[in-house]
Amino acid sequence: MSGHLSGTAALWVLVLGSLLGLELIGKVPPTLHTPLMSGANAISGITLLAALALIGQAPTPGLKLIGAVALGFALFNVVGGFLVTDRMLAMFRRREAN
Repeated sequence: MSGHLSGTAALWVLVLGSLLGLELIGKVPPTLHTPLMSGANAISGITLLAALALIGQAPTPGLKLIGAVALGFALFNVVGGFLVTDRMLAMFRRREAN
């Protein structure tokens, strides 16, 4: 066993992980979306590292492409999470007197 993930297996992991994420997020009430985003940022940070490792060690261009797609999804989630968290924290800042 070489320890490498085949292209088909990597694609299945990406597709099933994406569908599971959509299903789980769809079941969360809107009032919990912002706190959930903070936890998702931590998980997406791990996903970023895994995608970079896949891109760096992938034996085929197809696996590199799957890693790049996973990297894009994770980056989108991390940036969106930071924007949402910043917007939420802005609601609690004191307004400056002009």
